[in-house]
Amino acid sequence: MISPAFYRALADTVVILHLAFVLFVVLGGMVVLRWPKMAWAHLPAAAWGAAIEFGGWVCPLTYLENHLRLLGGGEAYRGGFVDRYILHILYPQGLTRGTQVVLGIVVLAINGYVYARLAARRRVRQELGPAA
Repeated sequence: MISPAFYRALADTVVILHLAFVLFVVLGGMVVLRWPKMAWAHLPAAAWGAAIEFGGWVCPLTYLENHLRLLGGGEAYRGGFVDRYILHILYPQGLTRGTQVVLGIVVLAINGYVYARLAARRRVRQELGPAA
């Protein structure tokens, strides 16, 4: 028999991983500026994060966390990860559809800027040639 505490610890681990993923979605472009090959991981993550917000969906990690919390004797929560852990910090009045769209636009704007800089940097290097 697996201890309820084990399931609660797994649920907490999912929260930490989920937060790391959200931070990578929003700020991972900065990592890509330093290590351009990380774009292969960041672009799909950013697309997924924006799709979740624009689609008004709940990330599967939220369902996993809720399932583990129930197995650990706790309670599941309603809404998504952003609503439960992040939104009350940023927007104390709660998640609205408009807020989700704004979050999606912020993700696209930040990452659009970063990838535009990366593309400009690459163009300059190509124009300067292999010696640069």
